[in-house]
Amino acid sequence: MTPRAARVIFGPDHRRVIPGSTVIGAVYLLVCDTIARTLTRAEIPLGVVTSVAGAPCPLWLLRVKGRSVYGRRLPTAGRAGGGGR
Repeated sequence: MTPRAARVIFGPDHRRVIPGSTVIGAVYLLVCDTIARTLTRAEIPLGVVTSVAGAPCPLWLLRVKGRSVYGRRLPTAGRAGGGGR
């Protein structure tokens, strides 16, 4: 998630993307840690907060990039290819 955000912000140059993704990742973890410690009285595990916050990113990428890979329609799980005449 953070390398993609860094690439959008800093462009394709790796000299900027690698340090940028490091900084963005550190800020992301600090924000998630603060949320995990202050959201409720009991401390929520950091992995839960980062997963909930980061889960929409790969799903969005699959939805957007899947169209360019598979065309207009994404393959369905019910139609497994195979023989059968």
